[in-house]
Amino acid sequence: MTDDTPNAASAEDVKEGQLLWQPTELQRAQSRMADYLRYLARTRGLHFDDYASVQHWSVTELREFWGSIVEYFSLKLDLSGAPSPSGTLPHVRWFAGATLNYAEHALRVRDDKIAVVARSEHGPRRTWTRAELAHDVARARAGLRRLGVGRGDRVAALLPNGGEALIAFLATASLGALWSSCAPEFGVSSVLDRFRQIEPTVLFTVTRYTYGGKVFERAADVAQIIAELPSLRGTVSVGSDSGVPSGAITFAELLSEHEELAFEQVPFEHPIWVLYSSGTTGLPKAIVHGHGGMLLEHSKALALHLDLGPKDVFFWYSTTGWMMWNMLVSGLLVGARVVLYDGSPVHPGLYALWKLAEEEQITYFGASAPYLTACQKAKLEPGREQDLTRIRGLGSTGAPLSASGFGWVYDHVSGELLLGSLSGGTDVCTAFLLPCPLLPVRAGEIQCRGLGVRVEAFDEQGRSVQDEVGELVLTAPFPAMPLYFWGDADGARLQESYFAMYPGVWRHGDWVKITAAGSAVIYGRSDSTLNRGGVRMGTSEFYRVVEHIPELADSLVVDTGSLTNATGTLYLFVVLAPGVELSTTLKKRISETVRRELSPRHVPDHILRVRSVPRTINGKKMEVPVKRLLLGAPVSSVANPDTLANPEALAELAALALELRAQ
Repeated sequence: MTDDTPNAASAEDVKEGQLLWQPTELQRAQSRMADYLRYLARTRGLHFDDYASVQHWSVTELREFWGSIVEYFSLKLDLSGAPSPSGTLPHVRWFAGATLNYAEHALRVRDDKIAVVARSEHGPRRTWTRAELAHDVARARAGLRRLGVGRGDRVAALLPNGGEALIAFLATASLGALWSSCAPEFGVSSVLDRFRQIEPTVLFTVTRYTYGGKVFERAADVAQIIAELPSLRGTVSVGSDSGVPSGAITFAELLSEHEELAFEQVPFEHPIWVLYSSGTTGLPKAIVHGHGGMLLEHSKALALHLDLGPKDVFFWYSTTGWMMWNMLVSGLLVGARVVLYDGSPVHPGLYALWKLAEEEQITYFGASAPYLTACQKAKLEPGREQDLTRIRGLGSTGAPLSASGFGWVYDHVSGELLLGSLSGGTDVCTAFLLPCPLLPVRAGEIQCRGLGVRVEAFDEQGRSVQDEVGELVLTAPFPAMPLYFWGDADGARLQESYFAMYPGVWRHGDWVKITAAGSAVIYGRSDSTLNRGGVRMGTSEFYRVVEHIPELADSLVVDTGSLTNATGTLYLFVVLAPGVELSTTLKKRISETVRRELSPRHVPDHILRVRSVPRTINGKKMEVPVKRLLLGAPVSSVANPDTLANPEALAELAALALELRAQ
């Protein structure tokens, strides 16, 4: 800690940029980042005075940098005949001709050291040694082969974050098949919007799950999902024996036969999994990532930036529907013990995850910024109530963490850990902006731009700016970028999503400020994505469910969460069908539909009636202007009436916003 670290009474007064922590010389020297720099000096004669210098080298000498990552981590990837990354964004090829398999690296050590711990808010603690994990993956692989799964097939999962999901994923990857998962609380519409696109061969599923101390039965929903996925050749039922889908086999039956564990060697850019965007502009984008990009990037990010290795116990609270689950299980790549958790982070109270950290002796604890903010607002003092002295690093993502949130961590969790805020996303299944064990921590700031990631802030004219808020962009190739979107044969949707604003430059959709010192501050999404408790969902996905309710003629959903991470309010404005009243019963049904079909986190805080939804001339709903109205902006500043199809609708919402702020 530093002399100006805030005391327990002053966390709320911490200012952005205030120095809170810096590593000792010993901590720097013992970090994996420092070891990597020594490796570069020893093997390549490269010497760097500071992190900024090595980061600059890593984004200007891409072939040399990523080749050094392969060698430093002893990855089984022959680059001798592989050309340098070729082409320009968005059409870049990485290491053509090289082959590998991600799962082979995750399972390359097979000893008696515990590799995985699975915990839940119900049921017993379960563990797998590295040898036991490899044994179960081999059996699951054999079972998938019996179900006809092979290279290029898709395996889908509606599973909680437990050992079965991890085993099934590794078995899928070992075959060169593609993995895709949703959390069990996803509604039927959300699941089908995702899985129908990729036409899975096999579905892993539960028929009930527990969350927040309550049991949720999903057998009827699962039956509907199966009926609407005609591509399925088999279903594997995990967990409870009740409500097992007709024709399904159990997870034990899948693992009933053993074969020697083998790994399909696939090209660097062979797909490994499909993740999904929030669905802001239509169906969720089915984002495909590759074996090679994920292997190299996750190895680099987890070992060098998060400083993880074989002595660490790695935990990040996530469901299987969030990309942080993929990052979490990649802890196996760097030799860390991975802790999986199934359940609510706040059951039976906000202390649940901190208690887990003490019991499992977690050394790296990850959670969403909203969770940390909730702990702060509840005035929790987990460092006093639990023994958290083993935590060396604490990760925060999902939303920007406020400066006072930084102060709360150092006051009430530990003053000795490295608080690492991360920012990236599902699009790349990693973070662009990361912690670094060589650098100080300043309140509200992310320590650095990651190695190998050329991040800049662009103004509206496409000029790089410093110490100003701009669009977060990538101006050089990065191997974790998507291979493609599933079903986007000509690449038009990918082009529109990332490269339409600045040709040849990736626009990510976040507001960012890059400081002169090389740190970064994220100010939130520059689009209208709903971000509730770290779970992102697009408005169009919300509308597809809400507007299916017969009594609703139209709707507009707005989340007022601010750019400074203040907790927002989720408003749903509804236009009713003729003769319909917005009764308490109808409001309840709307909320229940959202909870069932989308997620409990996206139930509106307020449901309000309007005569019409403001739209642009070309028919787009005006979510961002209405959000600005709700946050206090005058109507004259949020939209030009000449661009509206119905200016009176925006005027009505402006008056309503004024009333709401006065309450």
